[in-house]
Amino acid sequence: MRSVMAVAAVTAMLSTTPMGTADAAAPSPDVAEVRTALEHTIAAGAPGAFAVIRDHGNPDIERTVTIGKADLDGTPMNAKWRFRVGSNSKVFTAVLVMRLAEQGRIDLDKPLREYLPSGTLPENWEVTGRQVMQHRAGIYDHTDDLLEHPGEETTVGFEKRIRNTVYRPAELVAMSVKHGLQYRPGTQYAYSNTDFVLMGMAVEHLTGRSYGDVLREQIIKPLGLNGTSFVVPKKTIAGRHITGYLTNDDRSKPLLDATEQNGSWVWSAGAVISSAADMDRFLTTLLAGSSGGLVSDESLRQMTSALPTGAARVAYGLGLREITLSCGKIHGHAGIVQGFQTQSFAMRGGRRTVVAFANASNNDAVTQGLKDALEPAFCGAGAGVASRVQGGRNPLAARRVALK
Repeated sequence: MRSVMAVAAVTAMLSTTPMGTADAAAPSPDVAEVRTALEHTIAAGAPGAFAVIRDHGNPDIERTVTIGKADLDGTPMNAKWRFRVGSNSKVFTAVLVMRLAEQGRIDLDKPLREYLPSGTLPENWEVTGRQVMQHRAGIYDHTDDLLEHPGEETTVGFEKRIRNTVYRPAELVAMSVKHGLQYRPGTQYAYSNTDFVLMGMAVEHLTGRSYGDVLREQIIKPLGLNGTSFVVPKKTIAGRHITGYLTNDDRSKPLLDATEQNGSWVWSAGAVISSAADMDRFLTTLLAGSSGGLVSDESLRQMTSALPTGAARVAYGLGLREITLSCGKIHGHAGIVQGFQTQSFAMRGGRRTVVAFANASNNDAVTQGLKDALEPAFCGAGAGVASRVQGGRNPLAARRVALK
């Protein structure tokens, strides 16, 4: 296992050392088109939005675009502040699992139940850790039982079962298990937040420590991610942060402040708090592979070996989503948790990262606006609308915690 000192040393050089492949320089971002995409999120109902574009090969073309408000009191949007990253948390969890795999403490091709507390999964469930991390295990998504029920207003379900209720990870898995396997493992893709709750439980079981402690020890502290935390079951976001708003199903009603919420209902699948700067540093270090110090080149190869999801130009690896743009493939994740939406992606090698954010959820048009920012941010001027990510079915863009 590489030392945390190696991670810290590489991270310290990010601002001065070009990261990534040695191929031609990436095109300059089309800032005007990025701004247009963000303006669409505002027009759709988000109070504010931003896009932070970092290029570690050419810092002169880095840009930060902010529009709108960080809260309904009128505070201007600030791209330096903290926010809930939703299912970007899955990438953090995937890194912890891959580090355990490098140590020989988990075999991703053996039944995952062997690495979980006894009784977590039925004895006849042969789903592997790899299938779970790929969302190809047939595991029912427990959040479907926690979010709004038929005929129930989204904000009502949030107040009843999410904002204040504390769930144990084993409870979340039990909600899923009672539905049985949804299909034969390995035969199809179906996004499930329970998949990464299970992987977080494996981290705890194999290390004998809490998920939050392992996250802090192996990623947050070595990389100096000072804006990143995992505070479940606390509801508040410490320090300067953006206010997140849940959109009512009835758009004539005011937005609901969802900033304070208990993250236990998504736990290691979606409860991390971070910042754009920290997400840039994390993705850049991760996609540097062995030289970055988080995971080996072989682990990164497995994480980025993505399979089709059924959505055009979108594939999924081990905790990393792959999107094919006109200028190449990018890797990262999207995160939607009540009040907050984020698209965090990087070019292979981590040369350029883009973090696009809006402070409203339960709104498909806001989600699409953020996705539309990726093509001009990575590929520059002249990228056609047809190249932008359209995303297919997006069950969590409106009410769920993460983009499929």
